[in-house]
Amino acid sequence: MTEQKVELDIELNEEVAQGIYANLAVISHSASEFVLDFVRMMPGMPKARVKSRIILTPEHAKRLLMSLQENIARYESMVGKIEMHTPDTPPIVGFGGGSMGQA
Repeated sequence: MTEQKVELDIELNEEVAQGIYANLAVISHSASEFVLDFVRMMPGMPKARVKSRIILTPEHAKRLLMSLQENIARYESMVGKIEMHTPDTPPIVGFGGGSMGQA
């Protein structure tokens, strides 16, 4: 079986191109979807706001994981190992059996 390459024209408007800064990701899931909430925490502030929410099917969540792993490996081979500056702590269990981790 041969794999066909499909060319996709992706449009990026100016507002979305600006991006959203997040320093925390909260991940939860159900049997049919994964929910990724990207949060911005500010020093000294007791409340943090979700800045963006992405909802994925389980298959697309796994594809995202694989793509991130591949891109991190490429980055580290070019730039060097990414050092983790936070202590290794177990994830905090969130809603729907998900976990919370810093982004």
